[in-house]
Amino acid sequence: MHIHKNLKWLAVASTVGMLLILLGGALVTKTDSGMGCGRHWPGCNGQLIPDEITSEVLIEFSHRVVTGAVGFLIVALAIWAWRALGNVRETKFLSIMAVFFLVLQALIGAAQVKWGQGDFILALHFGISLISFAAVLLLTLLIFEVDRKFDTDKIRIGKTLKFHTIGVTLYSYVVIYSGALVRHTESSLICRDWPLCRNDEFSLPTNLYEWVQMGHRAAAGLIIIWILITAIHVIKNYKDQRAIYWGWIIALILVLSQGVTGMLVVLTKLNLYVALLHSLFISLLFGLLCYMILLLSRSRLQK
Repeated sequence: MHIHKNLKWLAVASTVGMLLILLGGALVTKTDSGMGCGRHWPGCNGQLIPDEITSEVLIEFSHRVVTGAVGFLIVALAIWAWRALGNVRETKFLSIMAVFFLVLQALIGAAQVKWGQGDFILALHFGISLISFAAVLLLTLLIFEVDRKFDTDKIRIGKTLKFHTIGVTLYSYVVIYSGALVRHTESSLICRDWPLCRNDEFSLPTNLYEWVQMGHRAAAGLIIIWILITAIHVIKNYKDQRAIYWGWIIALILVLSQGVTGMLVVLTKLNLYVALLHSLFISLLFGLLCYMILLLSRSRLQK
């Protein structure tokens, strides 16, 4: 099957655009720019285009503009992929998921601006955006797979790896939600030491904010261990399947990078660039884990 070159470019642009939406949303949260446009949406401070530009206005308004522009790209990608690759079983499902969750995250963002939301609801915003990103990423990989440059048509996955793949992907969403909760409850620096909340003593958290922070650290530590165990299993048993082999090695690199930047976020007292890298690594990791799920679903069909 021949895939139009422009469809590939559109897919890559949409994937990069979704990453920009994710990082833009993280930037809005980390710089407290969510009210940069006041309680106005889709306008900004009562205007379609604000004439008074502050740093908060610039960050919030730019995020809205990027989300809108990328939204058009994703809708175009979904329609074009549906028509060009409708025979590939995952295409229609991923097209619907990409558009649906993009719209949903935009509506949650708009609701926060207009009426405000609780921290536990707002923490879902990043996770919902991640699902849309993962769908767009998988659509992009499907488009490039048609050229048969990926050896993904003869996937064989055993029960042990199936368990780890499904388990760690579902669990990663718990880690993502707990991390978003840290940001939205402003618990990032409630524990200024690492790895313990207070390195001079070992004690249980004493308030909600410490529980949120230390709970996220414990969750992040567990996913690092889980992916390490899975990667070791894959290295021992799946050297002949490159997509699986290199996929889990990259997953290990990403989760270790995620852990290091998480530590540095605390030690650098919320350095913005480190915090954005932290969001980038978890986004890429979740997208990769979703791709492992896609390969797993093919393995079950072929057995």
